Amino acid sequence: MARRGGRPSAPTLKMVAAAAGVSASTVSRAYSHPHLLRPDTVDRVREIADELGYVPHYPARALSTGRLGTIAVVVPDIANPFFPPVIRAVEAAAGRLGVSTLLADTDEEPQKEADLLLALQRRTDGVVLVSSRLPEATVRARSLVHPLVLVNRDVEGVRRILIDTAVGMREAIDHLAGLGHRRLAYVAGPASSWSDSERRRALTARARELGVSLSVSGPHRPEHEEGRAAAAQVLRTGATGVIAFDDVLAQGMLAGLLEAGVAVPRDVSLVGCDDILAVRTVPPLSTIHGPSAEAGRAAVDLLLAHIDGAGEDDAAAAVSISAHFVHRASTGRAPRRA
Repeated sequence: MARRGGRPSAPTLKMVAAAAGVSASTVSRAYSHPHLLRPDTVDRVREIADELGYVPHYPARALSTGRLGTIAVVVPDIANPFFPPVIRAVEAAAGRLGVSTLLADTDEEPQKEADLLLALQRRTDGVVLVSSRLPEATVRARSLVHPLVLVNRDVEGVRRILIDTAVGMREAIDHLAGLGHRRLAYVAGPASSWSDSERRRALTARARELGVSLSVSGPHRPEHEEGRAAAAQVLRTGATGVIAFDDVLAQGMLAGLLEAGVAVPRDVSLVGCDDILAVRTVPPLSTIHGPSAEAGRAAVDLLLAHIDGAGEDDAAAAVSISAHFVHRASTGRAPRRA
């Protein structure tokens, strides 16, 4: 590496381009507009850049354009274990580009979420909004006045990263039906949750196709005590197979079932979602694995591309990341009835 005054000079964009065998514009796009390149090209360029110690000069661009060099990530409940991996991924992806990250928690309150978005408009260059509880019209209106990327909320016309758990939910119900379960229950999440509506829709449709019954408990806030209290309600339905909105509710269900003298999976089989607590429970939860960290990284790429002046061609961009069912010890054959 070249030296200035006896010190190594910082690696440049042109050095990365030469080492990767691509043009300088391709290196630039790998950071500012990665969606315009093939994923393997982006990965190769960034890997070589890391090896050389190249750091994109986003802060310098921010100063020259009057930007703040800061983005925000807004979540509905920081205590929910689903969100920390998303937050960490956002912070890490932004940090690689020299971008600072602010964190905000709405406590599942739509009005607080709306107020935060208004305040962050003045303090950030853009927002990664995770699992928004706001009405679609409000989300769309906020996206028109400040760069915004959604995670796990599908609003037409707004850039968004969607973890598609519908496939995993169908796989879960197929798994339970294959084990002989004919009466199933779904422990639902918040009424304002897009993810919950998608999961419920997928389960209802698949149960109808398979000819099994599906009762619904909820809505519930994704908290341990909510799942624990829901156990009695689910048991009254006679369901032998239960699918919860997320692992937190499923963990609460485990406690509630244990208190009721019901063994999992001998008496009731239980499935969670998101794969955030599954291997820490007793028994380990069968669940739907959703790549939340990947969603966070993709959201930063899409947001910074938007901030950096990406054209309107990606204004309605929707990136879907598939989730899948993982079989563990909390599901087994349906109990035989006397």
